[in-house]
Amino acid sequence: MKNHPFVALLAGILFGLGLIISGMANPTKIYGFLDITGQWDPSLVVVLITAVSCSFIGVRIALRRTRSDPSFECQLPSQQNITLSLILGSVIFGMGWGLTGICPGPALVGLGLSYWPALIIVPAMLAGLWVGGGIKRTS
Repeated sequence: MKNHPFVALLAGILFGLGLIISGMANPTKIYGFLDITGQWDPSLVVVLITAVSCSFIGVRIALRRTRSDPSFECQLPSQQNITLSLILGSVIFGMGWGLTGICPGPALVGLGLSYWPALIIVPAMLAGLWVGGGIKRTS
């Protein structure tokens, strides 16, 4: 069952449904969450806490294993240092999220929902990944 496309498809569908149900695919909801000096909408804090909690539990389980259930080799990040590239990447990501109200996962969901700004956001995101990859390779 190595690299079975059905597993990736199922994970993508679950992720997309989670984004839609939680409201994370709605830019208006994101803007409300990011507007901490105006009419702040704290409802996405529940989504973030749930996601971090599930990830924390999943990583703790993965740390005890050498292989995942479908026999994939576990690949966890080995670097734990906060670097300049991590900080700069986070700042750029946050600026893009704040300017568009949408991060990469919901941008892809937006394509499927015919959200027209996603037609601009997704190619720009891919261009940023390409440029960032080129910068990373040269440094």
